[in-house]
Amino acid sequence: MSKFTSLLLILLGLSCATRAQNTNLQLLYDFGEDREYLTSTVEFFKIDDYGRTFFFVDMNYDANGVSGVSESYFEFARSFDIADDLPIGLHFEYNGGQGQFATPDGNQAYTINNAYLSGLDFYWTSEDFTKAVTLQLLYKYIEDKNDDAYQITTVWFASLLEGKVTVNGFADFWREDNSFGDKTTDYVFLSEPQFWYNLNPNIAVGSEIEFGYNFGGTEGWKVCPTVAAKFTF
Repeated sequence: MSKFTSLLLILLGLSCATRAQNTNLQLLYDFGEDREYLTSTVEFFKIDDYGRTFFFVDMNYDANGVSGVSESYFEFARSFDIADDLPIGLHFEYNGGQGQFATPDGNQAYTINNAYLSGLDFYWTSEDFTKAVTLQLLYKYIEDKNDDAYQITTVWFASLLEGKVTVNGFADFWREDNSFGDKTTDYVFLSEPQFWYNLNPNIAVGSEIEFGYNFGGTEGWKVCPTVAAKFTF
């Protein structure tokens, strides 16, 4: 936890000199089984005249026996509105990453297969913009793995108690072949709901809980809770 506290102090210092609309930096300490490492997330979301842009970068630190950055992961998504009076967009997305793990013979590297997605994005927002939900129906190409997969995604956001509490997150269900010993599976589920208490418009504390099924090299269900802090620039 000392590393978490140190990075939080660095984060608060940087906030004095940086201003970027719709951008936040999250620091999450994962205390799930066999985890106990820190993750930083840089997240960006913006609505413009043509649709919505979203991306995030995750970095895990001091995991898998590696000192420093042990894994990085990037997602970029863009939705283009079809018409002003229709809550439907064309959605395009890229996912990918890489990591490393320690062995007696030194660190070994691996890649997270590049994935390219396209499809439809259905979205809804409340009149006061304090609540929103999207549903995405996507074709998914996983490089060197699945040429004709699919993904169903829902994303939600709600500002509650006059802005003091924020609840947001996503759930993904997709087709992907994975092997666990002599057993194979052909789909993955992942959801990461977040719960934030907003100390002020910039600083929040809370938690993200990862619910994974056949995800990240683990067969079946795995639940990974975190404690977290967030600064919105």
